[in-house]
Amino acid sequence: MASQVTLPRLGQGMETGTIVRWLKAEGDRVEKGEPLYELDTEKVTQEVEAEASGVVLRILAGEGDEVTVGSPIAVIGEPDEDVPEVVAAPASKKESEEQASAAPPPEPAPAPAAPLPPPTDGGRVKASPLARRIARERGIDLASLRGTGPEGRVVAEDVERAAAAPPTWALPAGAPTEIEVVKLAGMRRTIARRLTEAWEAPAFQISMSADMSVQTRLRERLVAETPEGGVRPTYSDVLVKLCGLALMRHRDVNAVFAGEEIHLYPTANVGIAVAIPHGLVVPVIPNAERKSIREIAEARAGLVERTRAGKLTQADLEGGTFTISNLGMYGVERFVAVLNPPQAAILAVGAIEERAVAESGRVVVRPRLDLTLTCDHRVVDGATASEFLGTVKSFLEEPGLAL
Repeated sequence: MASQVTLPRLGQGMETGTIVRWLKAEGDRVEKGEPLYELDTEKVTQEVEAEASGVVLRILAGEGDEVTVGSPIAVIGEPDEDVPEVVAAPASKKESEEQASAAPPPEPAPAPAAPLPPPTDGGRVKASPLARRIARERGIDLASLRGTGPEGRVVAEDVERAAAAPPTWALPAGAPTEIEVVKLAGMRRTIARRLTEAWEAPAFQISMSADMSVQTRLRERLVAETPEGGVRPTYSDVLVKLCGLALMRHRDVNAVFAGEEIHLYPTANVGIAVAIPHGLVVPVIPNAERKSIREIAEARAGLVERTRAGKLTQADLEGGTFTISNLGMYGVERFVAVLNPPQAAILAVGAIEERAVAESGRVVVRPRLDLTLTCDHRVVDGATASEFLGTVKSFLEEPGLAL
């Protein structure tokens, strides 16, 4: 008997999905558990397996269509079997937007008229002797000016005006000349929605600076002891470990906001913000407090590799209780990260810089790292946030305190 294929709910909060590509065509046979299509869940693109064996009798949702969870997208049955009456998948959001915007766009404002060329006399620009002298001294081409004197003659004031004007820079070849409209879709729409939710939260920020002298030596040793072909630990890996331990000492920070409830987690599931083309994802390293720095490095390398290859799964992105966003590799000294709802806090990490600091009455140079913690005030108070960030700072400066 023919059965409908409906869009599954692959993650908490998933309401819609976009069909990226069908891996089977109408008339093809598919076995239960065999990849049937690729689905963009606004967070990741992943293959979805068939839940029944048979022949693909009909495909109801085309590639690029966005459909709601539970909507029919295909029918699987036996060859020559009648296709039952099904409710067609809803039109994609893209199609709805195209229909809504059927009215022609407003005409762009006309470009300003180009200045008229100055009059010439036998190929020679008409200009006063003073104007010629000033133009020669200032290196200004008289042919590029519009004269305001009698019969359009270039006068001294025209040259002075051109000399005082700010320089104009030539646009590169092929530069766009019209407004480009990029519709919010997929991941970009999800980012816009989640950041809007983040700004609705009453957030606050606190900052501290940590001496990284010990951590610099520690990382050098970890890298030197990395076996051939192994993953070299980064400062981010160290931070994931130390933040995981600090979160276990300050469980009020290891929390998510759930409407009328606050959920405190028993383990530190630390997310790491990873930039990808046209977006940002936050894969999660679970149980960070229990893993060694090398285990975290290997987990991080695997997540980053899958992220860049587009092979992340929904499980890689779920369950996070805290996020670290590191822009130090871009030379950013300090910044404020936006909350990653429903998590209660996110840590922004800048670049390690050598700075002059006072130590025992003398000025010395030390590697310093700025840390900025953004918190949801509905969950975390200033004192609690300060104690947590102070613990992270102390662990960085004296790792033995984390034991």
